[in-house]
Amino acid sequence: MSSLLDPSARGRVILVGAGPGDPGLLTVRAVEALKTADVVVHDGLIDPRVLDLAPPQAQRISVAKQRARHTLPQEAINALIVAHVRTGAIVIRLKGGDPFVFGRGGEEVEAVRAAGLPVEVIPGVSAALGCAAEAMLPLTHRDHSSAVSFVAGQCKGLADQDWAGLAGQGRTLVIYMGVATATDIADKLMADGVAPDMPVAVLERGTLSGARAMKTLLADLGPMVAREAVKSPAIIVVGEVVELSDAQDKLARWARVAEAAAA
Repeated sequence: MSSLLDPSARGRVILVGAGPGDPGLLTVRAVEALKTADVVVHDGLIDPRVLDLAPPQAQRISVAKQRARHTLPQEAINALIVAHVRTGAIVIRLKGGDPFVFGRGGEEVEAVRAAGLPVEVIPGVSAALGCAAEAMLPLTHRDHSSAVSFVAGQCKGLADQDWAGLAGQGRTLVIYMGVATATDIADKLMADGVAPDMPVAVLERGTLSGARAMKTLLADLGPMVAREAVKSPAIIVVGEVVELSDAQDKLARWARVAEAAAA
């Protein structure tokens, strides 16, 4: 991978993957890039300790996004990056996880290239990889899963998509941004042929303080998300590999509570 980290060269943008949250999961190259920053344009969930790796005089600009409420629309973020680069600044676009995994990094690269400006991408540990590792949940396993798929749970037209074959025996499905649509996701998967008793894990705030790893069955996904008051950021993992994880069995716990209440 070629490097654009020569501090004497001005006017460029570096898209940096900040990983799933824990600063210890930053790559060496990401740390090197942050130390060259004049401007850091960052997502909302970036740990302050990561931002502190930039020089004290570097300008820090939050473009935090939440469901249905963005600080800036994507087009404005693109324009902001380009405007700062044109002043000769080294702009670090700091993104949670990996810039090219549901991070809209591709759109930002296109915008910078269209402006005729240099850009580099430094990959990061994706949320799926970091959260699964923390929960001891292997996304692939010789005996249980030889394929893994990644999908976005907030995409439009969910009911019109064909998810057949993405989850089931010998396959793992990882769903980003699926907390708000967990019930619809479960219904969609079962309608497309996934068994209601397929194991499912919800990994909330993975690698961050207050992280939780919970498992249940597909038919119970929506109810579990509701009764456990799961909040974003969280990913959903569907597949037999869930049984190998350290995630707490929330279906069994709920069943025991219900049984005790009825006694």
